[in-house]
Amino acid sequence: MQYNQYPYSEGSAVSNFMYKVYGWMSFALAVTAGVSYYMFTTKNFFYYLMSHPWSLFGLIIFQFAMVIALSFFIMRMSVITAIIAFVLYAASVGLTMASIFFVYTNASIFATFLVTAGTFLVMALYGYFTKKDLSSWGSFLLMALLGIIIGMFVNMFLKSSSFDYFISAIGVLIFTLLTAYDTQKIKMLGSKLVDQEVRSKIAILGALTLYLDFINLFLFLLRFMGNRRES
Repeated sequence: MQYNQYPYSEGSAVSNFMYKVYGWMSFALAVTAGVSYYMFTTKNFFYYLMSHPWSLFGLIIFQFAMVIALSFFIMRMSVITAIIAFVLYAASVGLTMASIFFVYTNASIFATFLVTAGTFLVMALYGYFTKKDLSSWGSFLLMALLGIIIGMFVNMFLKSSSFDYFISAIGVLIFTLLTAYDTQKIKMLGSKLVDQEVRSKIAILGALTLYLDFINLFLFLLRFMGNRRES
């Protein structure tokens, strides 16, 4: 006979794990939004960043480094180190995302955020509660994501607005589906973990994954819903 290794029911353990995931994700989004809006209102540091390409390039490299470090080396970190790295990453994204406040109106940004939050919530609930195995989506979504990255790179030279809208539409679809897929994957992973330190680290990693899904979904939707500021 096998006994439950959790101090409470397994269902409660998974629920508590997912609460941590969404809690860290929400905190990271709040950090990003706060830093972005602060950069927009103060302006000086943002103008400095935009006028010094090497500083901006270094910031982007830092963001990639943080994602790689958290994705592949989080188990070697302490929980505190992982939290600090995640928060620093979210803050750095806020620095670069401040540009949207200079391009789009505040009202359209807020409206897009609400639509993103609603879409994310629906798909996250589907991923959490569905009995359907979504693991088969993984390879398809990965290939589609690589296709988008290649397409965006090609369009840097083509500068086609119609192709840009096509890529954005595919991007919205991909990150909508990824929200459900990643939610189910994180939930299943959390149901197999017992060690509390490992669960805390994986909760942060799960939060990073869903944070990236939310941010990318928001940015792709903003291309459709964003009203540009008048020059």
